Amino acid sequence: MKLRTLCLLALAGCVPVGVAADAPRRVAQLDWTETFERFGGLSGLMLSPDGTELIAVGDRGRVFLGRVTRDADGHPTAVEMLEESWLKGPDGRRLRGRHRDAEGLAPASEGGFYVSFEREHRIDLYAERAALPDTVEAPDDFATLQENSGLEALASGPDGTLYAIPERSGELDRPFPVYRRTAEGWDTALAVPRRGGFLVTGADLGPDGRFYVLERSVGLLGLSVRVRSFAIGEGLEDERIALPPTGTVDNAEGIDVWRDPAGRLRMTLISDDNFSFIQQTLLTEYILPE
Repeated sequence: MKLRTLCLLALAGCVPVGVAADAPRRVAQLDWTETFERFGGLSGLMLSPDGTELIAVGDRGRVFLGRVTRDADGHPTAVEMLEESWLKGPDGRRLRGRHRDAEGLAPASEGGFYVSFEREHRIDLYAERAALPDTVEAPDDFATLQENSGLEALASGPDGTLYAIPERSGELDRPFPVYRRTAEGWDTALAVPRRGGFLVTGADLGPDGRFYVLERSVGLLGLSVRVRSFAIGEGLEDERIALPPTGTVDNAEGIDVWRDPAGRLRMTLISDDNFSFIQQTLLTEYILPE
């Protein structure tokens, strides 16, 4: 999604939120560059269980398969693109125009992955990268989401539950609704409380059972990114700051929280460069305290 100047919210990064957890330890930050001219705009991220392969989707309707090289400590040292392709529509043609703005990415328990789109508000299931999609039946509320501020964040649980969050809630004091799909259908029992001028850009359900929400604020003080985590109960509970506001990860929009082969909890972020020469596609990784 294109960055906007949010002048009235410029001081949002100064608003205290949640309970401060122990600081995460940043172990790597890679500037991912490719000569392929259509590379960029990455908004969703999904890593393999060992962290050596990634899938990313871009807001121009492309899906990228990448290899992550790691050192003896498991920290990433390089990333390169292995394959890329267009996301297809049900008719077998590549997505175009407002149909192609892919933002969220989450694994499907039955295999493949889900992609959320923020202009034509929908969620598609792809059995594999080159497959034709099955569109997930959507609640009526999807049709009321704002243009270019729709389903920015997508997460899934091992039981197949889907969690989708729009970038904007519609009001400055209104929590962000979490559209949750279980075997019984969709509900909105969960909501992410607003803290300052941050807007939702990504989400993931970690192996620790906590719900991680990636957020961004743009204002007179520049771009700031933070991550909050929650326990899932009757609502979103036990709010914690997993990553305090930072301006060092560029326009981070994709998040994957995973456990490495050594048992450490890791959080990997990827940034959307908006195909701009003044921005970067950064892959940033942290080890989270437990």
